Amino acid sequence: MEPVTVAAAAGNTIVDAVGTDSWRQAVTEITGWWQRFRPAEVATIEAELVEVRDEMLAAAQESGTATAAELSVEWKRKFQRLLRSEPEAEPELRRLLEERLQPLIPPERRQQIGQVTMTATAHDSSRIYQSAGDMTINES
Repeated sequence: MEPVTVAAAAGNTIVDAVGTDSWRQAVTEITGWWQRFRPAEVATIEAELVEVRDEMLAAAQESGTATAAELSVEWKRKFQRLLRSEPEAEPELRRLLEERLQPLIPPERRQQIGQVTMTATAHDSSRIYQSAGDMTINES
């Protein structure tokens, strides 16, 4: 999987995870992972995660979805920089997301981390419907 894909998923997942009641556990998991690759940055990362939590709570009161998107992009960039300099961190980051952080997020808000490949061949007047998510088909 491309590091940019994992970094984007990490940005979204982290913002979602610190917005839950289990946010302290999310911060512990993230800082524990960060410790292995950039120990000097752990205190800063922890403080920034607390700021994200505060910003998410403030945005929730104002019905601001733009804040979550902006924070996700900010964290995506942090992870991209780290993965560029530490490519061996990518599989561990993916495991962290899938095994430790995703379970903290309510199922309806979870993202799938991965890659979908679909192949189909239609013959004659057949139809093909493919989806990596929800699909509604209304035909008369």
